[in-house]
This record gives sequence, C-alpha cells and structure tokens, in this order.
Amino acid sequence: MKKKADKHKDGVELHKQLESANHLFLAGFEKMTVLQDYNLRKTIRASGGSYQVIKNNVAQKAAEGTGRESLFDKLVGMNSLVHTTGDPVSLAKALSAYAKTNPAFKFKAGMVEGRVIDVAGITELASLPSKNELYAKILWLINSPAQRLATVTNAVGRNLAVVIDQGVKENKFQA
Repeated sequence: MKKKADKHKDGVELHKQLESANHLFLAGFEKMTVLQDYNLRKTIRASGGSYQVIKNNVAQKAAEGTGRESLFDKLVGMNSLVHTTGDPVSLAKALSAYAKTNPAFKFKAGMVEGRVIDVAGITELASLPSKNELYAKILWLINSPAQRLATVTNAVGRNLAVVIDQGVKENKFQA
C-alpha cells in the first residue's frame, strides 16, 4: 500500500501530464493478460502516446483545475489513461485496432482539443484520415489548379502545331 506522500507525488505528476496533454483517452483493462498489456503499451508508444494505469481518486484530484474534471467525474473500476500531444487520429486508430483484437480493452471516454467525446466519438475519430494524409490532400488540392493551368497553356501551343502540321500535309498553305 502506498503512503500518502507517494500518492500526493503521483497526483502532482498526473496533474502536470493532464495539463500538457492535448488528447486523452480513458479505457478499462480488466481481465487483460500481461502479454496483452505489453502489446498495448508497445502499440501506444509506436503511435506517439503514453499509457498509464491510474487510481480513480488520485486521477479525480489531479484533474482539478486542469479543465478536464468532467472526464474523471464518474470513474469506476480499473482505468487507464492514454494521452498524447501529437496526432490524436493515429493514436485513436491504433487503439481501435487493438480493441478489435482484444475485447478486454474497452474505451470509456476521451478528450480531444478540450472537447469530451464518448466511445462513438472515438470510433469516428479513428475513421478519419491521419494528419499526414490530410496534408497530402491539401497539397494536392493546392497543386492541382497550377498543374491544370500548365496543361491548358501547353495545349494551346500543341493544338496550334497540330493544325499547322495538318495544313502542311494537305497542302492548304500556298506560297
């Protein structure tokens, strides 16, 4: 059993993490094996997130003053916290894929950009394209008009050359 001072240190550290993390996911992990937990942690690290098991009352006290109190209001059972300051979509995709293969891992709630989301919201977030995919699409959209303009500009000269070539072949031009 932890001493009160150790619990207080854990609470202060969790408070700092909650303030700095932009995206949080709460999950239950009852009946998970050690191997499943190891694979989960590995998956989360690969997606740029952090994972920790939390005590409900310590988490509720640590959330005070962070603007994330509503997420920790009614914690029941064994809970874990996954958080990141990076791309929430890639983390949500990784967690959703893991949850499909391991039914012991269950989402409870989440917070993305200061907005509380439920399990359905996490599923929707996981179905979105990642940040890199969105950047690629935006760059394609920006590049597309310029590419079309270049094609149209080249087409005028090419069409003129074709018309002149046809005229020469059919002896339409008399000198």
